[in-house]
Amino acid sequence: MGSSLWPPPKVSMELHVKNREKLLTSLRQHLSDSSRPLHGFVLLQGGEEQTRYDTDHLELFRQESFFAYLFGVTEPGFYGAIDIATGDSLLFAPRLPSEYAVWLGKIKELSCFKEHYMVSKTSFSDEIASVLQQHYQGAGKPLLFLLHGLNTDSSNFSKPAEFQGIDKFDKDLTTLHPILTECRVIKSKLEIALIQFANDISSEAHVEVMRKTKVGMKEYQLESIFLHHTYMYGGCRHCSYTCICATGENSAVLHYGHAAAPNDKTLEDGDMALFDMGAEYNFYGSDITCSFPINGKFTSDQSLIYNAVLDAHNAVISSMKPGVNWVDMHILAEKVILESLKRGNILLGDVEDMMAARLGAVFMPHGLGHFLGIDTHDPGGYLQGLERRKEPGLKSLRTIRDLREGMVITVEPGCYFIDALLLPAMTSPMTTKFLNQEVINRYKDFGGVRIESDVLVTANGCYNMTKCPREIGEIERVMAGAPWPAKNISTHA
Repeated sequence: MGSSLWPPPKVSMELHVKNREKLLTSLRQHLSDSSRPLHGFVLLQGGEEQTRYDTDHLELFRQESFFAYLFGVTEPGFYGAIDIATGDSLLFAPRLPSEYAVWLGKIKELSCFKEHYMVSKTSFSDEIASVLQQHYQGAGKPLLFLLHGLNTDSSNFSKPAEFQGIDKFDKDLTTLHPILTECRVIKSKLEIALIQFANDISSEAHVEVMRKTKVGMKEYQLESIFLHHTYMYGGCRHCSYTCICATGENSAVLHYGHAAAPNDKTLEDGDMALFDMGAEYNFYGSDITCSFPINGKFTSDQSLIYNAVLDAHNAVISSMKPGVNWVDMHILAEKVILESLKRGNILLGDVEDMMAARLGAVFMPHGLGHFLGIDTHDPGGYLQGLERRKEPGLKSLRTIRDLREGMVITVEPGCYFIDALLLPAMTSPMTTKFLNQEVINRYKDFGGVRIESDVLVTANGCYNMTKCPREIGEIERVMAGAPWPAKNISTHA
């Protein structure tokens, strides 16, 4: 099939101009509030190309995310600066050897980068020290605001810029990171439009996968269909993350699809599929999960688990609006799932007692969702001073913040039958009384269900950016060949 979304939308560098303006406003406000002078430079170092181990094989380059946010530069080896006093943006390109033109293409003039990336001035990266010194209007050594801070998802630190002559400058390693991170949390209209396109093309690709799923195929064949559709019709050369194409018991492996579990099982009649795949368009990503039966028809057991998760997904989206706390949304999702499992006779007893015993984390050990943007797990989930919760399930939350207008966050409840969690729960005096072991044994090889949508927080509520079939009837009709209406796939926002 073709795509109603072809061709993909053109992207204006105005998006990154506005991102720089947003940072400048926030940083100047912070400096004024701290009675500090409004001069110096924000300086970021872009990403470098990496070879595969000791070989000369270059991995496909993808820009460092903070640098992408501010400058939109797709090439490696760049630096970027913003003059806090004047607001000027300065881009520094690598000085390429003449052989580059033979092997890798035309060497662009600095003026091309200035025009394309909409910056005030371009120079070479071996001129950073002299250009910044000349540009500086203040007294004494110029101050550089460098990016250094903790990513609360990876526990890695961002790398501050380094260049020849940096010793001629004063350095501030603490101010920039929290301010720039917070700029990324609230999305602009231009950013939202790109996230929407990534969602539209990925939603369409998920539908294509549903239609082509057949018993006897390999999981990686469905991954291939997704990757082809998003690249062919959406121009998405990158994925937001490694595709999770899990069927049968593999769907209980939360991050299946890695090198040791490479989406290579044969699809079997009667199994569920859990496909977590999202394309990236011009740095901005999507993160979508669809779960459905491989043969296109839900059994009663599959319907029970699927609807438990769908009800949780819908309850959260119905409750989301500015001011709502994300921990409360996670607890709501757990409660809805536990209530459904009790109605299905999988669990016994009082749901409030189950909640107190943290039984929800046995069936949904991950957090309800995470910020989404230039990174799949976009930063800013934990403001300085916010402590991660210690309880099972809640400790996995990637944010515990109150929702604000302009946030984009995934809503991805799940229900899984994971031996590594169920077996201890069956023997623990805290939880064994709730588990109907005879019924649970029926689900031993079931795997799991996850339903994931990308949701924009609006002024009065929220908007689901993901356009996949969700109700059981919708999924069964689409898998039987019914059209998924083009009018339900939003056009470029």
